[in-house]
Amino acid sequence: MSARPEISIVVPVFNEEESLELLYAEVRDALEPTARSYELILVDDCSTDRSLAIMRELRRGDPRVRVLHFQRNFGQTAALSAGFDAARGRIVVTMDGDLQNDPADIPRMVARIDEGFDIVAGWRKDRQDGFILRRLPSQIANRMIAWLTDTPIHDTGCTLKAFRASLVRRLPIYAEQHRFLPAMSRGSGARVTEMVVHHRARRFGHSKYGIGRAQRVLLDMFAITLIARFARRPLHYFFILSMPFGFLALALLALEIDWRVVTLENLPQWPFMAFVLCVLPALHFLMLGLLSELIVNAGRVHKESVLQSREPVRREGTA
Repeated sequence: MSARPEISIVVPVFNEEESLELLYAEVRDALEPTARSYELILVDDCSTDRSLAIMRELRRGDPRVRVLHFQRNFGQTAALSAGFDAARGRIVVTMDGDLQNDPADIPRMVARIDEGFDIVAGWRKDRQDGFILRRLPSQIANRMIAWLTDTPIHDTGCTLKAFRASLVRRLPIYAEQHRFLPAMSRGSGARVTEMVVHHRARRFGHSKYGIGRAQRVLLDMFAITLIARFARRPLHYFFILSMPFGFLALALLALEIDWRVVTLENLPQWPFMAFVLCVLPALHFLMLGLLSELIVNAGRVHKESVLQSREPVRREGTA
């Protein structure tokens, strides 16, 4: 392919041999009528079935198909990151390879990007998954993420999203952070919106994700909150984390104990130990906040000094 396509569709694939040919056909049927040029980037996350062989067959039959292959399983986020690096289009669309996302939604999402938005997030309003193990944990996580990151997205876990390529290539992602891309981008001023998309029941195989990844998502949530809301004022973030411990320490001081007559001999054991266990993490978070402020301000000063050093210097004898 010599000309750059307008749209790059990135699909992480792990053991989806039954879905790949149908996925390719649906993407083709959805985009060819729009007359927009596109490429389909299939990222094989070290599948153990015939997925890689089928992807190579699709590539031989259609030059718009590109195949990336991992030597071992790295996960969905790494697959998406590799697809972002390889994408050549002006707009990058991500979607799952299990046919639960509907490629027919892609033209509408691309149209929203053309309206001026930088990110269009899919919202699986009528999600076709089990309630206890999939939908309920997802609803709880989505509300927590929206509250912590101040990003009003109903469905952060939906892989079907459209991005302006110039924006997404600047975002380093790892762990489970692909779901936080709207929040990370919005913190830097990106225009983010969402759109209701179709969601279909899984036709082949079984889900690769379960309740076990909730711990990783929770930890990433705190990291993204720091990046999205407190990148320029990290001391505020760590102060908020220290507040519960500080309040507990003050509550312990308010107990009916005459601290003025307390000595090493009559020291109340459990109140004192509890007080120490509350004060130490509070001080720890405050010190982390101060160190973070120092790092952020040092980086800002360094950046300003570099910019000033690049300003043109007027030399004597020159115009």
